[in-house]
Amino acid sequence: MLALSSYSVVVALHVIAVLAAYGLPLAYPLMLPYLRRTHPRAMPGVHDVQHRLNLLLTGPGTIIVLGLGLYLAAKEDLFSEPWVHVGLAAILLIGAIGGWVVGASKRMAELSGADVAAAPGDGPVTWSAEYEALYSRYAKIEILLGLIVLIAVFAMVAKPGA
Repeated sequence: MLALSSYSVVVALHVIAVLAAYGLPLAYPLMLPYLRRTHPRAMPGVHDVQHRLNLLLTGPGTIIVLGLGLYLAAKEDLFSEPWVHVGLAAILLIGAIGGWVVGASKRMAELSGADVAAAPGDGPVTWSAEYEALYSRYAKIEILLGLIVLIAVFAMVAKPGA
């Protein structure tokens, strides 16, 4: 029988929570431009799914990642480690920016839906200036969030300064 420590189980759960919360959003910068270009009429549904996943996975996952990370740092008295500071800063930034992302995904679903509804049945979709501006900001924020997640993962695994 395999012996597992509670610490190693919590580490595994912490990693699983990161994958569940941020795995798909890491793909958005690649997926969304392709969908807008090749399947513009799908964008209202795509943004609606993004909003739903933000509410059901990313938001709660962020809380779980933070809780498990705090447990791990406290259990081994790691709060003085630089790589723990990187992880804490990352999760606080993700949480702070995440509220805007949730609202933006909902608004993009509404705006893209109106733009698709206004397009001729088989004609091209013309995006409104409001949707274009919001989408542009959103795309940049998703790239930023992805970089924050990748930096945090690197710090947690490579443990610079340890």
